[in-house]
Amino acid sequence: MIKSFFSEYRFFDNKNYPHGFARHGDFTIKEAQILELYGCAFYELNLSKREPVTDEERLFIEVCKGLREPQTEAEHVWLKYISCIKRPKRFHTLSGGQIQTDNLDDYNDIED
Repeated sequence: MIKSFFSEYRFFDNKNYPHGFARHGDFTIKEAQILELYGCAFYELNLSKREPVTDEERLFIEVCKGLREPQTEAEHVWLKYISCIKRPKRFHTLSGGQIQTDNLDDYNDIED
């Protein structure tokens, strides 16, 4: 993978992974390293901002377009990243119960 997916820059996604890929829990350490090292190339190839220079990059583009199933680790990691950023955001609450609506009127009738 050294000849393919070369980029001078590391890939970061501060919007979806502000503490880094490895610290979020969606990716293994190895997957996080692949994203950081090659993610800029993956991103540019996926958006056609970069022309493929190797057969591996051409096949990667076919996977991004849905023309073939992922085979390489790079292809699997990129599709995993794409699915993670497209899923609805999870949120956590301190209470896991349902909202109780039977006493809401008590709180809505505030007099001055």
